[in-house]
Amino acid sequence: MNWKILTGITIILAIGIAGGVFLFHKGTISLPEPKPKLSDINNVVDANNQFALDYYSKLREKEKSNIFFSPFSISSALAMTYEGAKEKTAEEIRAVFYFPADDNLRRTEYAAIFNKLNRENKKYQLSIANALWAEKDYQFLTEYFDRVEKYYGGKAVNLDFKKDPEGSRIVINNWVKDQTNDKIKDLIPQGLINPITRLILTNAIYFKGEWVLQFNEKETRDEDFRISKNNRVKVPMMQRVDENAEFNYTENGKLQILEMPYSGEEISILILLPKNDDLATIENLLSSKKLSEWKKDLKKQRVNVFIPRFKFETKYFLADDLKTMGMPTAFKWPGADFSGIDGTKDLIIDEVIHQAFVEVNEKGTEAAAGTAVIMDLGAIGGTTSKIPVFRADHPFIFLIQEKSNGNILFTGRVVNPTI
Repeated sequence: MNWKILTGITIILAIGIAGGVFLFHKGTISLPEPKPKLSDINNVVDANNQFALDYYSKLREKEKSNIFFSPFSISSALAMTYEGAKEKTAEEIRAVFYFPADDNLRRTEYAAIFNKLNRENKKYQLSIANALWAEKDYQFLTEYFDRVEKYYGGKAVNLDFKKDPEGSRIVINNWVKDQTNDKIKDLIPQGLINPITRLILTNAIYFKGEWVLQFNEKETRDEDFRISKNNRVKVPMMQRVDENAEFNYTENGKLQILEMPYSGEEISILILLPKNDDLATIENLLSSKKLSEWKKDLKKQRVNVFIPRFKFETKYFLADDLKTMGMPTAFKWPGADFSGIDGTKDLIIDEVIHQAFVEVNEKGTEAAAGTAVIMDLGAIGGTTSKIPVFRADHPFIFLIQEKSNGNILFTGRVVNPTI
């Protein structure tokens, strides 16, 4: 049998808390006229949010404990990958991630979001950076690199994957670690970068925000958290029960919803707390449409808030999930078509890895995540008048979002705050 060894691409995104040194483009992107207004980026935002809830639904099928990931990281990674996809491969990726079919619309909206996240003089820390690491002896299509740089700010830098794959892995992992303030370490395991790797795309997005209304550490008390009906753990429970504790809040027969803003009031956390400990019912209801309906009912009011302090990490391998969600062709050879990257049909996605970190405490929130798309070796084959009490002492869902447009940057659930 004749075997054909394919060239490879690795696309890596790191999302993390503020800090670190930017080695690549972090500023603004010069958009062609007419420039989209910040209010006109809803197509990409809607696409990201729909994928966020789709993938949350996929994860809950197999994950029994905590969940945390950055849908914007994964969507951004696949948006850059999609720029080089053709035919059926592109159609499937677009369907799974809901990307706008209009190339100019999609690109300019991503660039506008890039510029918005990177603007200066914010009261919180949030930024995004992209870069491409290319095998120095491999021929790529110049127009592909130009598109990624123009609309995603990713500039190509040469590395020697053929002769020094391990050294290249260390360089990239160190970059990811630096960009996430040491929160995402060893994103790429040994052996996943090898002499046939040809391209690595990196993205780093950072968030660190303090609450507008911080919690007093002296008032945090150890209390019970019900993991299940018969299983409880002690957790440090933060609380705000003073007269200044006013938040956007609503509730109905199935859940309570609380929104807490970070400094600057442009980014917020949205917590969905099921009544009767019935998380499954809320997860079954959760959709982009339902989430929008719930958010419309939010009203600022006095709320007695009890939320556990928590910190945890997650790591997911997405390849099988993405296949079953509707994009199997990108992982197959022959079949995959990423000829928009190098002019051939030799590239396939081998694996997609996502690693994330989150910490919520009295001062605010830190969040970090990294995504790696590995394209490598292929071969033939309602409320009352009294003050509501929001006591998050049982499993809940949370989202970190841009308030103005609802763009979900991170999402997850807490089943056990002590893990």
